[in-house]
Parts: sequence; C-alpha cells; structure tokens
Amino acid sequence: MAMEPPYLRIAGDIRRRIASGELAPGARIPSTRRITQEWGVAMATATKALATLNQEGLVRPVPGVGTVVAESGRERPPAPPYGLTRDRIIRAAIALVDGEGLGALSMRRVATDFGVSTMALYRHVPSKGELVRLMSETVFSAEPPGPRPPGWRAQLEQEARWLWGLCERHPWLARAMAGLTRPMASPHAMRYTERVLAALTGLGLTPNQIIHVHLALIGYAQGVAAAVELESQARQDTGMTPEEWMAANEPRMESIQTAGSFPILSTLFEGEEFTLELGTLFEFGLARMLDGVEALIERSGRHPGDPRPAGGLA
Repeated sequence: MAMEPPYLRIAGDIRRRIASGELAPGARIPSTRRITQEWGVAMATATKALATLNQEGLVRPVPGVGTVVAESGRERPPAPPYGLTRDRIIRAAIALVDGEGLGALSMRRVATDFGVSTMALYRHVPSKGELVRLMSETVFSAEPPGPRPPGWRAQLEQEARWLWGLCERHPWLARAMAGLTRPMASPHAMRYTERVLAALTGLGLTPNQIIHVHLALIGYAQGVAAAVELESQARQDTGMTPEEWMAANEPRMESIQTAGSFPILSTLFEGEEFTLELGTLFEFGLARMLDGVEALIERSGRHPGDPRPAGGLA
C-alpha cells in the first residue's frame, strides 16, 4: 500500500480538528511555520497542506491574522483554466500573502488554489519574482484620497501616511519593496516618487538634498512597517495578541527588572501606563523627520525663487 504524502496527512489532521469542533469557524489554524515545527516537515509541504484545505473551502486567509477556519464547510470549486488571467493571479496572490505572509507565496501554491497546473501560471507570469513585482505595482496603483493639501509639509505628511496605510493593509509590502539602492522600474511607485519630489522642489534644497529626503522618508516608513509584518507573523505563530503575549511574559520581565540591573527602564513609567502602538510610533517619528527637513530648509538660507546656491547635506 502506498504511503500517504505528508501534506495530505497534515491536511487530514487539521481537517479532523475542524470536524470535531476543536477548530471552530473563524479560529486560526496553524501557520506554515507552525506546521513545519509541529509536524517536522519542510515549508513547501506545509504550504501544500494549507493549499489543500483552502481548495476544499475549509479555510480562508484573513489579512493581518492568518488562515482561519471558513464559516461554511462547502467545497469551493476550482477556477476553470480558461478563466485564468494575469489580473486574477495577481489579486489571488495578494489575498494569499495578506493573510499568510510573503513566505507562503509560491507559484505552486497559487496554482493549487486555482486548481490548475503550475505551468498554467507561467503562461501569464514568468516567475515568482515578477509576480511579487506585479503585486507591488497593483497595490501602488491607488492614490492618496482627497485633494493635495497646500504646503510642502502637509504634502509630505499625506504621502508618508498613504505609504504607511498601504503597508498596514498589506504587511508584506515593506519587505517586497525594492532596496533603496535598487529601485523598481514601476510606473505606479514612481508616481509616488514624483509627488514627493514635487513637494520638495522650489524650497531652496539641492537635488542631492531632495533625493536624500525622499529616500530617508521611504526608509523610515519601510523600517516601521517591517514591524507590522513581524507582528502579523508572530500572531500567526503564537496565536496571541500583543496584550496576551505581554501578560504571558510579564513574570519573566518583572524578575529581570527587580534584579536592579536596569534602574531607569524599571522606573520610567512608575504610576503611568504605556502602550506601544505602531501607528503612534510612526506619527511621532514622521513629525521629528519633518522637523529636520524644516531645519534643513531654513539652513539653506533661501526662499522659493531665490537663485543663490543652497548648502550641503549636513
């Protein structure tokens, strides 16, 4: 008798947990990383197990949470091959990584969700790298809501918050964005760049200063946004909210602090509560960065239209 493939065994185990009620509708199921640890299999096997359950309609990805038990146990018929288009592939891949993270993405996984062969996907998208680029381009196709406000600072705030909002809705985006030294040839992303450069033009800054301000703002947004993806992955792996995690680790934290090795940290918030919110952290850092840009503009000694040369980066 042929041995059952590992991914089918894992899918069967999770299916039984769903059928028994151990995993109720809306409950998070083990992430791919958790499956690799619990069953001792490779990431590809874990991904295939989740793809099998997804194809059966038993689970569904939820952005920022992970894969959860579907409300209905009815099977979802696979999409017919003739309905496969580049746009459908891109949007399915975005939905997948919004729920399970960029590590869950593979051409095989997307093909399995559609009920087609991997080769069928390659007829529309040549590689996983190109798929990620197209996903990023699609996300960047939206534009900031509302009219463009007056003043360079308000305009930069609008653009930075727009970028931050994209990363909050799509936690994988910060990692998928190209490195600062290797920008993407992406029309939609370049429109964002054009808007930022327009806000900084005519303020007395040199071209060198303008591009450095632009890249510093992107780097800052990417850095804080990376914590969004890490938090999303941690929630999938542990099954705990930040508050639940802090409560579970409070005894260990207290034992370290009571040793007296960190007197400032231990007494900084005596009698005062502190809750870290990534959105609040982003706004605080953004304001400080724009304070620095304002100081740079003032040090340039120029007003818009002044022909005198501006100072250096420092």
